[in-house]
Amino acid sequence: MALVHLADRAVIRAEGPDAESLLQNVLTPDLTQLAEGEVRPGALLTPQGKVLFDFVISRAGPDAFRLDCRKDIAEEFLKRLTFLRVRAKVNFSLADQELVSACWQNDSSTSDVDSTTGEIDSASSETDSAKLADRRFPDEVSVFRIYGPAAENEQVLAEWHRLRIEHGVPESGLDYDLSDAFPHDILFDQNGGTGLRKGCYVGQEVVSRMHHRGTARRRLVIVEAAAPLSADERDIVADGKPVGQLGTVSGNQALAIVRIDRVAEAQASGIPVLAGETELSFRLPAYAKFSLEGAVSEAGNH
Repeated sequence: MALVHLADRAVIRAEGPDAESLLQNVLTPDLTQLAEGEVRPGALLTPQGKVLFDFVISRAGPDAFRLDCRKDIAEEFLKRLTFLRVRAKVNFSLADQELVSACWQNDSSTSDVDSTTGEIDSASSETDSAKLADRRFPDEVSVFRIYGPAAENEQVLAEWHRLRIEHGVPESGLDYDLSDAFPHDILFDQNGGTGLRKGCYVGQEVVSRMHHRGTARRRLVIVEAAAPLSADERDIVADGKPVGQLGTVSGNQALAIVRIDRVAEAQASGIPVLAGETELSFRLPAYAKFSLEGAVSEAGNH
């Protein structure tokens, strides 16, 4: 197993008899679908439906939740959650003792993987760490979030970002800006980040309208190129017209948020889509339930 300490993350705890009902009523994920032993993505939106804060959420015991967010926004997120509490019986606090790590199956042999997994499980038990399945990734990759002491013998952080790119898992600050992206832009409608069948929450009307009208055009995609991509060449264009922007870059691959209708139009017309001078190809994460081919036909109807 590969193991890395995510030093840029922090944990906010929500505890109290009203914790689940409050979070269900203000955040995007459907907590009735959140099982013990797993983390799932979510967000707190602006009233206009844009992502104000993003996180992964997990259960942390009876009437308790763990919100794993960027460390640089944790204090502000904590203040906003406390403001939204009103009279609800729930307390929010920063869990400074819960450092965040990630582990996943790499190219090691099965015996090495099993051995390392056992060591991680043993360490988690001895230190009261929590090891939770990260549902943003396919089950076969065996990605886990670990909360507790910092990881030892850790991999280079670049390996974690390469894994995120490969499976289409975006992070704010790297792949999109807070208060700029809608949940559909980052595929929260595809990976369980938004509960499309649950009741009202902040920004829900906008999300629901976009979903039912099928108006989502900006979408997260995985970008590939024949040559290494440059982190300095973020703008993606086709025939000189803007298409989107690159996010996290690793070698010949990157994440990007693009106008899929414009990508479709360019591909249908044989126009290359470029970042700088480098031609790009696109694919969707395995969890996506739409296709670029579908966008081609949609583009022809607009």
